[in-house]
Amino acid sequence: MGEKVKKTDAEWREILSPQAYYVLREKGTERAFVGKYHNLHDDGIYRCAACGEPLFSSETKYDSGSGWPSFYAPLSEDNVETESDRRLLMARTEVMCSRCGSHLGHVFEDGPQPTGLRYCLNSVSLDFDPAGTPDGEE
Repeated sequence: MGEKVKKTDAEWREILSPQAYYVLREKGTERAFVGKYHNLHDDGIYRCAACGEPLFSSETKYDSGSGWPSFYAPLSEDNVETESDRRLLMARTEVMCSRCGSHLGHVFEDGPQPTGLRYCLNSVSLDFDPAGTPDGEE
């Protein structure tokens, strides 16, 4: 993981689109089946849209039928953080970028093996890197 990223709300608003700010910083959710990555099948790495931290690989991406990009494991457990989310009167586990604290989505225990997990993420919280290496080198 890279050095922690800390910015003010004003700084985040300057660099993120309104939709990205809503999801990444205000813990919003984009609508199902409209995100640019829910149906992408190319090889590469998915990075945090706020700070560029490598988070997930296309190798662990699968079609969950949920309408959001879904993965069964992160590139490294160190690159994501989770915490209990009881908003909306339901118990879920929120997934955040460990480098900048941005909201990515939620993780559920109904995914495929080998982990049994489904990291259900917002497309707007991700940037796709077709170079396909966690450190950005080709």
